[in-house]
Amino acid sequence: MPLVSMKEMLDIAKAEGYAVGQFNLNNLEFTQAILQAAEEEKSPVICGVSEGAARYMGGFKFIVNMVESLMEAYNVTVPVAIHLDHGSSFEKCVEAIHAGFTSVMIDGSHHPLEENIALTKRVVDVAHAVGVSVEAELGRIGGQEDDLIVDDAEAAYAIPSECEKLINETGVDCFAPALGSVHGPYKGEPNLGFDRMKEINDLTGVPLVLHGGTGIPTNDIKKAISLGHAKINVNTESQLSASKAVRDVLAEKPELYDPRKYLGPARDAIKETVQEKMREFGSSNKA
Repeated sequence: MPLVSMKEMLDIAKAEGYAVGQFNLNNLEFTQAILQAAEEEKSPVICGVSEGAARYMGGFKFIVNMVESLMEAYNVTVPVAIHLDHGSSFEKCVEAIHAGFTSVMIDGSHHPLEENIALTKRVVDVAHAVGVSVEAELGRIGGQEDDLIVDDAEAAYAIPSECEKLINETGVDCFAPALGSVHGPYKGEPNLGFDRMKEINDLTGVPLVLHGGTGIPTNDIKKAISLGHAKINVNTESQLSASKAVRDVLAEKPELYDPRKYLGPARDAIKETVQEKMREFGSSNKA
């Protein structure tokens, strides 16, 4: 099955009351695990790629080729999107699109509203011309993930009226409002702004995106889905499960040197984590 944009899978998810997971690619084993999990769960899936991870793995084009080759090798039949996570500029989004990405996020959240809207609109015009979906962000999501660092003092909730304005003026396919989630592990209990979430959902109607899906209690996940979230991003949880597996194997057998002997169990741990998330989000058996 060819790669697809996020638009149709998220529109269907929102209409049917579940969410599709974005699981970030960090290396070959992550990519294998995520695609295997999606096929076994019969779940649509979004492969998220940060700019830092792309540099680490060899660039946007290599990642597209890797995903497509593994989809063929595993006979993947479920919808798969490759999504640029937190694209930093118009140029990076265009570079990803030219490489074969089927979806991009332009993160203009650090700009004033009008600049964010203008930047997002430029990306939308280019992306939609070639069938690529676009995600935007408003407010500041705290924490650190890859190259993205927002300290607690900079984190800010999205303002519903500004969200409505950005969506109406840009035509984005999905939207990530900052509502209390963070990138990376939580230092305390998550505190999502559900009242504001409901207001944004009622005002805009587009599929919402929850960043920082690691560590949020299942009840909060379910509530966020009921209030319009159709995409939930997970990376840290997969990284934690993978690194734990590697540590456990090497602690038991410190003489091991073949990377397949410890990265194989890491891949299995990632796959199990992704499958659990797909079931939690309700996307299993939706492909």
